[in-house]
Amino acid sequence: MMSDVLEDIERTRQEALRAIGAAADAEALERTRIDFLGSKGRLTELTRSLGSLPREERPAAGQAANRAKEEVARAHKAALEALGPARPEAPELDVSLPGRRPAMGHRHLISRTAHEICQIFAKLGLSVVEGPEVETDYYNFEALNFPRDHPSRDMQETLFVGDGLLLRTHTSPVQIRTMEKSGPPVWIVVPGKTYRRDDDITHSPMFNQIEGLVVDKGITMADLKGVLTAFASSFFSADTRIRLRPSFFPFTEPSAEVDIACVLCGGRGCRLCKGSGWLELLGSGMVDPALYGFVGYDPGEVSGFAFGLGVDRAAMLKYGLSSIRHLYEGDLRFSRQF
Repeated sequence: MMSDVLEDIERTRQEALRAIGAAADAEALERTRIDFLGSKGRLTELTRSLGSLPREERPAAGQAANRAKEEVARAHKAALEALGPARPEAPELDVSLPGRRPAMGHRHLISRTAHEICQIFAKLGLSVVEGPEVETDYYNFEALNFPRDHPSRDMQETLFVGDGLLLRTHTSPVQIRTMEKSGPPVWIVVPGKTYRRDDDITHSPMFNQIEGLVVDKGITMADLKGVLTAFASSFFSADTRIRLRPSFFPFTEPSAEVDIACVLCGGRGCRLCKGSGWLELLGSGMVDPALYGFVGYDPGEVSGFAFGLGVDRAAMLKYGLSSIRHLYEGDLRFSRQF
């Protein structure tokens, strides 16, 4: 009978709403939806059974069943939204698995070489000091005996940044800054970045330099050669030979270029040293007495020597690199070799 069908629809609707209200999570709600609205759900089966009613009673019963299904569907949707977005289940933790070892980094070849050089000179009694990379003309040139009209300034390939400031072309300004702050004796080594407008396979616009300065009583050229010989023997190999060639630097007099016996052929002559048996390493010399006038030292009481070497070049010579660009390209295949 028509009345019995309508009662079944109403009773099923109420049971569905109660089941939705009692569902505690999304899984329970999904079970309720399947039980009442699924392809074999109770409301779905009731709708299918309406075909057994007389033709004239089917429309009213069908409308009642559809209203019940729509109400249950709305209640299910509202309950699901009230629960909030579904949270993904955390993966099960397998404590028996071996740990994942994090990738370990290491010092870049330039940093490693600079540290090694500083350590060698520290053992010889020199303290490590640093200074600013943006300098004034006074400290970078004038106080180092570079007159404003002297052609030696052209060799520095300077990068100016305006307002009388420039990117230092060497770490030598730290010599003046250190001597200004304290009297002799001065035993220092100065690592740091320097900048020049120069770029080829052996030069970079930015490069790393280490400057050394010793000012004390009775310092001679023999002390300079002894310190540099000890450095070369420690940094390269115990039997490394050096030689000093006369040269010119505005802040040292006399001045000398320092060469080492070729690291590849041992001085016999090869392509690396162009058959000479020697490789240029650094510049050096006795501190020009004119510099002492800028810092208030008495040249009659003290003397000293200074030297400067490029960390990049030292690394190239020690490890046999063909181009300075390898040090700055960031290629991990290269870096991981060291």
